[in-house]
Amino acid sequence: MKRTLPFLFVVLSLPSWSQMSKQDIVKSIDAKYNVYSDKAKQIWTYAEVGFQEYKSSELLQQTLKDAGFTVTNNVAGMPTAFVATFGGGKPVIGILGEFDALPGVAQEAVPELKPIPGQVAGHACGHHLFGVASSAAALAVKEWLVANKRQGTVRFYGTPAEEGGSGKVYMVREGLFKDVDIVLHWHPSMANSASYGSSLANKTGKFRFYGVASHAAASPERGRSALDAVEAMDVMVNMLREHVPQETRIHYVITRGGEAPNVVPAFAEVYYYVRNPRRDNVKTIWERIEKAAQGAAMGTETRVEVEVTGGVHELLGNETLAKVMDANLRTVGGYTYTPEERAFAEKIQRTFTGQVPTLESTNIIGPLRQYDGSASTDVGDVSWVVPTVGLGTATWVPGTSAHSWQAVAAGGTTIGYKGMMMAAKAIALTAVDLFTTPATIDAAWKEFKTKTGPEFKYEALIGDRKPALDYRK
Repeated sequence: MKRTLPFLFVVLSLPSWSQMSKQDIVKSIDAKYNVYSDKAKQIWTYAEVGFQEYKSSELLQQTLKDAGFTVTNNVAGMPTAFVATFGGGKPVIGILGEFDALPGVAQEAVPELKPIPGQVAGHACGHHLFGVASSAAALAVKEWLVANKRQGTVRFYGTPAEEGGSGKVYMVREGLFKDVDIVLHWHPSMANSASYGSSLANKTGKFRFYGVASHAAASPERGRSALDAVEAMDVMVNMLREHVPQETRIHYVITRGGEAPNVVPAFAEVYYYVRNPRRDNVKTIWERIEKAAQGAAMGTETRVEVEVTGGVHELLGNETLAKVMDANLRTVGGYTYTPEERAFAEKIQRTFTGQVPTLESTNIIGPLRQYDGSASTDVGDVSWVVPTVGLGTATWVPGTSAHSWQAVAAGGTTIGYKGMMMAAKAIALTAVDLFTTPATIDAAWKEFKTKTGPEFKYEALIGDRKPALDYRK
């Protein structure tokens, strides 16, 4: 007599119904669209600048706590920095999340220039989307670890003050990445692509000149103008531009220039950035700028103080990881505009000059290539201590420049949220690939060690200074 297997035995012999696939991860993230878009809009509304992102940081911390992550806040001497961890053992996959805004670009979510009265900052680089998408990815990875009973650790890094404050540098210097196997990140953009290129290293700081106040008409000879010193320094630096490597970028703003024209300014301040594809060039150029400041002080009989507020390495790309990220981004795919979004985007594009990309480019994944960016990021320092990979997604209308009111406007709409959700899914899927293919991690480390070389030792461009918590004040 033929024996029939009990039904229960048959069920248990099949793959477990609790297993969570990559497709399930995508569905899980999509199901929480309203939750994540609401959180992004909250942080967009807070628009908190570097090291002052208390509400933004707390919102992300609470989101991760509620999902069972262990959160350690106030790390590396930064009140708004935190680390959230779930799981245990190897591998340890880190995910970066930013949330600082930029001063001077408060803008409503409309397709024409319309500053928000009384608001001093805006998310012109999309970091409100960055932090939320990264946390969404971390939460999805946590679900996958639990459902599939996998060993491993997912760790979210809440990183403040990317815009000039170099928040991640202090975290690197503190050793917070020393046990991490791979780090994943992303950035808002006007297009969709993964890359393994570099960025510009930079160093930033404030030059403060102290002079002697006096009546500018009755007794100008008694005064020593701190503003004259700032202007003399700026003239010398502008002449220096001819004698530095051509890829160099030098920017400055006079943050304090005196209080009244009829008073010789006793105090003035100028804020400088220096960028170059190589950090050793940045160091040399910065030294020359400091000499210009000293010369200006000597010539105007004033005194100068220099405070280095930030400094970051160039990105170290990792092709091994970029290929994995690119494949997952293509799995996720792009998105198309609704009629309302298209109308918004067309109005935005009419504010641009020159040629603009087609609006259909939001549905295209760009080619994987070694792209060398023209901006700077403190992710660079992370990439020199652990293999790191990132991507960009179209959270802005094609043709938009970062740090513009157009970027703020789109980032506060469904256009921004759609790009954000793409990033969350691509990061989560990439993390899953890393958890399931240890050989990829090994290959990424091999490439990393080849590029850094056996003699490399990480040194922060900021030296041993403490976080510049008041650099935006």
